[in-house]
Amino acid sequence: MSLKEKHSILVVDDEESMCEFLDIMLSKEGYDVDLASSGEEAFSILDQKRFDLVITDIRMKDIDGIDVLKKTKSVNPETIVILISAFATADTAVQAMKEGAYDYVPKPFDLSDFQALVKNALKSKSKAEVIEEDSRDNPYHFNRLIGESPEMRKVYDLIKRVAKTKSNILVSGESGTGKELVSRAIHEMSPKSKRPFVVISCAGIPENLIESELFGYKKGAFTGAVTDKEGLFDVADGGTVFLDEVGELSLPIQVKLLRVIQEKTFTAVGGVEEKHVDVRFISATNKNLEQEVIDGNFREDLYFRLNVIHIPLPPLRRREGDLPLLVEHFLKKCSEEQGKNIHKMSTYALGILHQYRFPGNVRELENIIERSVALETSNIILPESLTLSHFREREVEKRRRRFDIGPDGIDLDKVMAAIEKEYIFKALDLANGSRQKAARLLGINTRSLRYRMEKLGIKGG
Repeated sequence: MSLKEKHSILVVDDEESMCEFLDIMLSKEGYDVDLASSGEEAFSILDQKRFDLVITDIRMKDIDGIDVLKKTKSVNPETIVILISAFATADTAVQAMKEGAYDYVPKPFDLSDFQALVKNALKSKSKAEVIEEDSRDNPYHFNRLIGESPEMRKVYDLIKRVAKTKSNILVSGESGTGKELVSRAIHEMSPKSKRPFVVISCAGIPENLIESELFGYKKGAFTGAVTDKEGLFDVADGGTVFLDEVGELSLPIQVKLLRVIQEKTFTAVGGVEEKHVDVRFISATNKNLEQEVIDGNFREDLYFRLNVIHIPLPPLRRREGDLPLLVEHFLKKCSEEQGKNIHKMSTYALGILHQYRFPGNVRELENIIERSVALETSNIILPESLTLSHFREREVEKRRRRFDIGPDGIDLDKVMAAIEKEYIFKALDLANGSRQKAARLLGINTRSLRYRMEKLGIKGG
C-alpha cells in the first residue's frame, strides 16, 4: 500500500456517541471511516467492502462483537480487528484472541493510547503485506539481532562495515544488551566465518586456571598435567576469539594476552616452543575500560590493541519502538519451546513493560516472557498474568503514582518544574556536561536550555 492510499476502517457500535467520537478521531488522522450502528449492518457492509481494520464493540443488541470478528475473518482473513467494551473480562479477551482479534481494549480508553494502537495495528498489516525484501535486509531482524530503532540500525551498519576487516573490535554495553550476539554476527559475516568462534569467559574461568585454559599446557607442567592439552587459542586458530567481560582479566594475564595480540604467538604452560596463531579478537565489556585504565586496573597498551573499532550497544530503555518486536519474538520462541500457543500480549500488559527500565535489558525481558508463558493457562498474556517480581511491581506502581491527583489537588507548576529539572540533569549527564549536546537531546536550542537552567537554579554544564 502506497503512502498516499488511505487505510479503510469500519467502526461498529450501537452507541451513537461512540461511533461519532471514533469517526471524528479517525477521520482527523486521515483514515477512510465507515460506520455501522449494529452487528447486522456491519455484516451487510462487510459483504460489500473490504477494510484494513474493523473496530467493534463487544456487547450489542443483535449480533455481538465476537460474531462481527468471525464474519470479518471469514470474508477477509487479513483484516485487523480490535474489540472494545465497557464490560472487559479476561475470559472474553481470551475468546477474542482465539478468534483472531488483534487486541481487546476496555472502555473508557486513553485517546492517545488508542490512536497509537490503531497506528501500530495498521503498520503491522502493511509489514505483513511486504514480501519483496530478502530476509537478510529485513529491518527488524539482523542475523540474530532484533530491532528497528535508530540506535540498533546504527549497530547493524557498524557490523556490516567492520565485518570484512581484520581489525580487533570492542563491544561495550550493559549486561544483557546482546554483546555476544553482535560479536557472532561480525564473525559470521567475516572471511573467518568457516573457522571457529571461540568464547572465552574472562570472568568465569578461575584465576589459577585461566592461563592453562588459554594457552594449553605440556605434560608434567604441574600436578595433574598427565598429558599435553591444547588451549583455547589453539582451538581458535584461523577464526575469532571472543573475550567476554575482558575487563575482569588480571594484570598478569593482560600482559600475556597483549603478546598474543602483538606477536600472534604464545607458549603453552610448561612448554618452550612458540606457537603461531591467526585469530581476530572481539572483546566485550560492561565496564568503562577507559576509567579502568585511569584507575590502573587495565593496561593502556592492551586497551588500544583491543579497541581498534568500538561498537557501543544501547540499553533496552533507549531502544524506542523495539520492545513490541522483542516481546513478539520471545513469545513465539518460548511458546514453541514449551509446546504452547501464546503469541499475543495485550496492549495493557505491554504498557506495564513500557513503564519498566529493564536493568537486565533484553536478557531480563526474555526471562520475564519465558516465566509468563510457563505459568499462563490461556493463549494471551494479560496484565494480571504478566509475571513481574515484587521489586518491579513496586517500580511500576511508583511511576504510576507520579501522575496521581489526590483529593487536595497538586501544584502543577511545581510538579512540571521537577520533571523538567530531572530531564535536564539526565541530558547533561548523557552529554558529559555539554550544553549544546544536551539541548539537542532535549529538542531545544542552547539559549532555551540556558534560560531553563537559570530559572530552575541548575548550575554546571
